[in-house]
Amino acid sequence: MCGIAGVVSADERLVEPAVRSMMRAMVHRGPDDEGYEAFPIASGLHAAGPPAGTVGFGFRRLAILDLSPAGHQPMIHRETGDCLIFNGEIYNFRWLRAKLESLGVSVRSSGDTEVLLHALVAWGEKALDELDGMFAFAFYHAKSRRVLLARDPFGIKPLYVARAQKAFVFASEVRAVLASGLVPDDLDPAGIASFFAYGAPQDPLTVHRAIHSFPAGSCEWVGSDAAAHAPTSRRYWSFPTPAEAIGEAKAVRTVQLQLNAAVRDQCISDVPLGVFLSGGIDSAALAAVARNHQSPVRTFSVGYESAGSRDELADAAATARGLGTVHQQTVLDDDWILLQWQEWLRAADRPSIDGLNTFVVSGVVKDSGATVALSGLGADELFGGYPSFARAAKAERWLRPLRVVPAGLRRAVASVAFAPLPAGKRAKAIDLVSGGTSALELACQFRRLTSDGDLRGLGFDPRGLGLTPQFLAPAAFSALSNARGDPFRAMSQAECFLYMGNTLLRDSDTNSMAHSLEIRVPFLGRWFADGVAALPSTLKQPKHAPPKHLLRKAMGAILPYDTFTRPKRGFSLPIGEWMFGPLRDQCEAAIGTLAACPIMPSGAINRLWQGYAAQRHAMHWSRPLALVVLGSYLQQSRRHVGQASACLP
Repeated sequence: MCGIAGVVSADERLVEPAVRSMMRAMVHRGPDDEGYEAFPIASGLHAAGPPAGTVGFGFRRLAILDLSPAGHQPMIHRETGDCLIFNGEIYNFRWLRAKLESLGVSVRSSGDTEVLLHALVAWGEKALDELDGMFAFAFYHAKSRRVLLARDPFGIKPLYVARAQKAFVFASEVRAVLASGLVPDDLDPAGIASFFAYGAPQDPLTVHRAIHSFPAGSCEWVGSDAAAHAPTSRRYWSFPTPAEAIGEAKAVRTVQLQLNAAVRDQCISDVPLGVFLSGGIDSAALAAVARNHQSPVRTFSVGYESAGSRDELADAAATARGLGTVHQQTVLDDDWILLQWQEWLRAADRPSIDGLNTFVVSGVVKDSGATVALSGLGADELFGGYPSFARAAKAERWLRPLRVVPAGLRRAVASVAFAPLPAGKRAKAIDLVSGGTSALELACQFRRLTSDGDLRGLGFDPRGLGLTPQFLAPAAFSALSNARGDPFRAMSQAECFLYMGNTLLRDSDTNSMAHSLEIRVPFLGRWFADGVAALPSTLKQPKHAPPKHLLRKAMGAILPYDTFTRPKRGFSLPIGEWMFGPLRDQCEAAIGTLAACPIMPSGAINRLWQGYAAQRHAMHWSRPLALVVLGSYLQQSRRHVGQASACLP
C-alpha cells in the first residue's frame, strides 16, 4: 500500500517540483521509502513519436511485501527501460511469477511489484486480465513513450486525474493533485450536489471541477497531449453475466473453495496481519478461513464506553473464543473519541459522512503492531446483506403500474398522501414514488441522504448540472450491466459501484492510510467476486430465506452456531448528540465556512442547519453531519470559497 503521483507536461521545468510536492502531501501513505523518475513522453496515443514533453513519476512506499530495497519504486525494467509505480497488492503474484518464469523471465525480488512490471512488459494491457488484486498504477512504456493508467475492477484503490492548462496530473489522493500547484481548486457544483445527495462525492466527480476519479475497472494510454483531450479510457472488466443455473450444493462448495483461495492469497504479508472482527458473519468467516493459512490468527474489536452508543464487543469476543483466535478488544471513552473527531476531519481527503469508525479502529490496530488488516467489506453487496435488497424487489412490484403516470402527477398525489408523516420520512416517500421505478433507480433512492426538495432549496438542479435525475453523472452507470427482471442483481451492482465504491472503499482507504495501515478485502478478490456475482440470484436470495443465505450455508460448518442466531447489532456513536452538544462550536464554525460559499443561495445553509437542530431528535444525524464535514473540508483545505468566481458554474 502506497501513494503514487505523476505529472505529464510539455514544460519539463514544471514536472519535478510538482511531483515532489505531491509526494510530500502523501507521506502518511508511504512512510518507509520514496522515489522519483522522469522520462520523455510523445504526443498521440498509438504510435511512438519524438519526445514532446516529460512525465515524472513519484512514489511513497509502505513496505508490505519484500521489505528490502528490491521493492523500491519507481521500478525500472532492466532490458526495456519501462517503468512502474503501483499502489496496492497483486494477490496472485506467485502464480503470475511462475507463469512468467516458464516463459524465461527472471524475477529477482520476492514481492509483487516486479512481477507486475514483468507482466506489463510481456503482455501490455492484456496483463490486466490476469490480475487478482487491488491496484492503481502508472506504467511507462519506453518504446512508445506513453503511459498506461489502470485501476482495479471494483476501485478498491483510488486514482484521481486532472487535465489542467499546462499539465495532466494524477495521484492517489485529491490533496496530492492539488499540492502539485498545477490544478485549480475551483469547486464543482455538480460534485457538491452529488455529495449532498449521497453523503460522499459520486464518481467520477469530486468537489473540485478540475479533478475526477479515474473509472474503476478501466485503463487509458496517455501521451504528452493528455491534458488537451477528453478521457479515452477503456473498460477491461465488467460485472459478470449470470452463469448457467447450478444446484445449491455446488454453489456452496464453489463459495467455500474460492473464499479459501482468496483469504489464502490475501494473508501473504511480510509484516504483521490481523482481522477486523465484529459480531457478524462476514468478519467471522474471514477469521475462520484464515486459520487455514495463519497461526495464530489475531483479531481486533473496538467498543465505545459512551451513553447512546452501540457496539459488538461481547459478540466479537464470543466469536473469537469459538474460533480460538488471539483476540484484542479496546474500549474507548467519550473524551478520547472526541479528540479523534478532529483528527478524522483533518485526515479527510474528500468530504464524507462515513469513516469515523474506520479511522478509530485503524488507529487501534496500527498501535497494536499490525500493518495489514482483513475486512469483511463486500460481502453485503455480493450476497445481499442489506435490507434494501428485499425492499427494492417489493418496491419495484408496487411501483410498476405507476410507470405510465407522469412524475409530476405522482409527486403531487404523494405530497397529499404522505402529508401526515414526519418531515424526513415524508420527503423520502415522495421522492421514492415520484422518481424512477426501475430496480437501479430504486437502489439509488434507497441510498439518498438529502431529498430532491432540500437539494432544490440549495440551488441544485440536476439537469442544469448535467446530472441524471438521481444526481449522478451519466458515467456513473457505465459499469452497470443490464439486470432487467433481476432486482437482486441490479441492487448488487448498484451497491457495489455506488455506495461501496464511492463511500465504503474510499473511506476505508483514506482512514486506514491516515494511520499507514493497509486494509485488504478478500470478498472483493477478483476470482471470488466474479464467481459469486455470476451465480443465480435465486441461490443468493431464495424466498423467505434470511439475508446472505448462500454465505450462511457455505460457512455453516466452520462458524460457531450462535454467530448465525444472534441479532445484528452493529456499532454506532452518538454523533448527533455530540454535534449539538460538546462539538457544537466546532460544527457551527464549519457551517459558517460552508454558508459563505456562493454555490448555495445566501442563507440556505444556515436555514437547513437550524432546521436540523430543531428536529435533531426525530432525524438521523447523517444529514446535519453532511453540512459539517463539507464545511470542515473547506476549512482544512483553506479553499477560497468566498470568491464567487471559484464557485459558480
